[in-house]
Amino acid sequence: MRKEYLTWLEIDAKAFSKNIRTIRKLAGPRLIAAAVKSNGYGHGLGQILTLLKKEDVEYVAVHSLEEARLSRQGGWKRNILVVGYIPLVDLKAVIDLNLELTVYNLETITILGKLAEKSKRMINIHLKVETGTNRQGVEFGKISRVVSLIKGSPYLHLKGVSTHFANIEDTTDHTYANFQLEQFNKIVQKIHSLELYPEYRHTACSAALLLFEDTKFELVRPGIAIYGLWPSKETYLSYRLAGGSNGVLVPILTWKTRVIQIKDVPPDAFIGYGCTYRTSVKTKLAVLPVGYYDGYDRSLSNLAYVLIKGKRAPIRGRICMNLMMVDITDIRGVKLEEPVVLLGKDGKEQITADQMASWAGTVNYEVMSRINGNIPRVIV
Repeated sequence: MRKEYLTWLEIDAKAFSKNIRTIRKLAGPRLIAAAVKSNGYGHGLGQILTLLKKEDVEYVAVHSLEEARLSRQGGWKRNILVVGYIPLVDLKAVIDLNLELTVYNLETITILGKLAEKSKRMINIHLKVETGTNRQGVEFGKISRVVSLIKGSPYLHLKGVSTHFANIEDTTDHTYANFQLEQFNKIVQKIHSLELYPEYRHTACSAALLLFEDTKFELVRPGIAIYGLWPSKETYLSYRLAGGSNGVLVPILTWKTRVIQIKDVPPDAFIGYGCTYRTSVKTKLAVLPVGYYDGYDRSLSNLAYVLIKGKRAPIRGRICMNLMMVDITDIRGVKLEEPVVLLGKDGKEQITADQMASWAGTVNYEVMSRINGNIPRVIV
């Protein structure tokens, strides 16, 4: 490891490849669109693209035009599916970067049609339909108008039709997910009745891919699973109850830092802002150069712990913007610049994203995606 890094992330290439093999097995003959939005779910867009280039994956799915541009600049030559919104004034980039855009507004479709006709180049689009999440998506009653607009644009090709599930991760009762799937199939039938036949139907996020064969269709869009994390405890439980094996997903990220000061603190001394922690005995502290600016949630103050020499070092006092303090009284031999694990394994101990999310009252998605993008990511 490069010694100049005070704080860094390690991305495990072998674990990543194992997760992709698991997803390929689950996907079978379907195409895979690996979600790399939000800086590769916090793992590093460039690093994840480097790893994906070696894998059997046909698409990456990004959220924004900037992510699409960075993917092309990073050497990704395969398909890019943009699932977020591109401003109308920037739609020419869809042609320039050879993107496949998710559409749900008449204005977007109209301008894309004009741009495509002017350039005499076919543009592939994916229509997102509303089935009950009430985010992006075209409602059933507007399908006829949208289809008519697409059919009237000779250089627009409806390559795909998609939707997203609202409640497939947070429960073991999948009644609502099944309702959404019925709605999706009804809308697809409507599109077919209007003599438009998209090549790909896609609804399967990570949870759907792991749990529901009927959601897979011709293309799947795994996200959190490619990084070795379960979408939720409920997803894991449902998978195991259905006979799925343990250990099919392996977390690929370890977040590390170093000790930047060691100090002895007397009894009855306060630690950090707000005097929220007071020592009762002589205490040895290690100061770490990580805080909430880096994405380490302030709510973990006086609650979480880190790992040093394979042992737990509890956080003392409030987490600062750029610093935190941990108790190393019972950990012998800690030296200046000693490696510290904030997230991941150290010996027999492990801090998982799910555990950190539970401490912070959130989900593993947020824990990972909020890790500061300026922190170096290193493939190991």
